[in-house]
Amino acid sequence: MSASWLAALSVADWSALLWFFTCWVGYGWVVEHGPRGSMRGLLGASHHFRLEWGRQMLNREVRVADSALVGNLMQSVSFYANTTIYVIAGLLALLGTMDKLIDAAADLPFARHVSRDVWEVKLLLLLMVFVVAYFKFTWALRQFNMLSILIGAAPPPGQGSEAFAQRFAKINSLSGDEFNRGIRAYYFGLAAVSWFVQPWLFFVTTTAIVLVLYWRDFRSKTLEAMRS
Repeated sequence: MSASWLAALSVADWSALLWFFTCWVGYGWVVEHGPRGSMRGLLGASHHFRLEWGRQMLNREVRVADSALVGNLMQSVSFYANTTIYVIAGLLALLGTMDKLIDAAADLPFARHVSRDVWEVKLLLLLMVFVVAYFKFTWALRQFNMLSILIGAAPPPGQGSEAFAQRFAKINSLSGDEFNRGIRAYYFGLAAVSWFVQPWLFFVTTTAIVLVLYWRDFRSKTLEAMRS
């Protein structure tokens, strides 16, 4: 791929691409660090129950249920990590069959004719999104491994401290946050697919993804149930 792709991208392409990264990075910051997101959203509500989980665990003599719950979480993360590997492999395979992809996309409604370099940029963007998702899932999986170690190291009933419960909840929340970042990358990966059709569709789809994520994090019935 030559440097000609810089000039081949139109103003609409650059605008949509800038909006994509602004939404992806910006929304993640708002949810995790913003004054509204970190406390009032679904992440804040789930952390409260993770802390309560840690407190209840310290009162249980047999912690088989806690180990099973962590194992279930690890199984979910492992499924997404394995799936992401297949997605990355498929995208790498598409790089070798770019001509067929261009011919297939040419039949789509409203599709534009662009150079091969631009197609490669779009495919590399999609590949980058899922590589990020893979790193998030694998780091979440490793943190859940640490959480299982904490369960094994938990003191006997009646001898645990609030500090240990806080530590348990912190690792649990950090693991869940990484998993959420990986899922969020999947959502924005769907938005990146629309760039293959039209840059303005890419812009609109990215906006729609942010609205869907915002509704689920701050306006959903799930959050209402967690708070109640």
